[in-house]
Amino acid sequence: MTIRSLIAGLTQQEDLNFLLTNRIPRAAVTRFIGWFSKIEQPLVRDLSIACWRMFSNLDLSEARKTGFKSLHDCFTRELRPGLRPCDPDPSIVASPCDAIVGAFGAIAGTELFQIKGAPYSLLDLLGDPALVDAHRNGRFITLRLTSSMYHRFHAPADCLIERVTFIHGDTWNVNPIALKRVERLFCKNERAVLQTRLSSGEAVTLVPVAAILVASIRLHFLDRILNAQSKGPVLFPCDASVAKGEELGWFEHGSTIIVLTPDHFEFCEGISEGTRIRAGQRLMRKPA
Repeated sequence: MTIRSLIAGLTQQEDLNFLLTNRIPRAAVTRFIGWFSKIEQPLVRDLSIACWRMFSNLDLSEARKTGFKSLHDCFTRELRPGLRPCDPDPSIVASPCDAIVGAFGAIAGTELFQIKGAPYSLLDLLGDPALVDAHRNGRFITLRLTSSMYHRFHAPADCLIERVTFIHGDTWNVNPIALKRVERLFCKNERAVLQTRLSSGEAVTLVPVAAILVASIRLHFLDRILNAQSKGPVLFPCDASVAKGEELGWFEHGSTIIVLTPDHFEFCEGISEGTRIRAGQRLMRKPA
């Protein structure tokens, strides 16, 4: 048995996994990783990336460059041009990121699910009654990024970003084990609410949710990094037009993006829980 397979076997045990990734000083560990990952010392960098490979299926073959200055530089790596083409159909809302599909479906009034049997409310997630009304009885899909995935996210459609609300919170792990054990987890974690509007007027909202070891969320159109040290304003008015597939920002580790649409949108063929999806692939369709 290899060291990697032994580690994988241990971390697959739910109690141990939850203990190791949640019953620790989450905020302090996250701040430490945010600092440590930016160290540009070659030995620290190489040992960090080697350790990361032991715990994951990290694949750097798609990366734009082969050398990295630091662990952070590797986390936030760009891909070679052309590897994530965006579906050109204007009726399609594309996936903003590489991810594993989690819970998805119709919003029952203002209630949606982090996993089956674990509900939470739109108001707790978004904190804005007007935005809740825009998505009442709408559609939602949860996209989970693992630590080894490509961490940048993109515009799911041609749209206008009208406002960003940054909500301070905790840094629980967002893996399925934690989602089964921590009620309303997404509503407790640090997150950004990106309020966008399509050219046809519909509201499409993206909610990047931070997690343990996610030291920050970078948003290019604000030219800001949002994290626990961010000092107001909590609400950022915007008037940023972005094209479908345009890069919006990045996570500094794996996490989750929740996508919300109005009720007349439909899920595309092949979308099912546990499916791996890539940035730019079909996610939802707006009927003619």
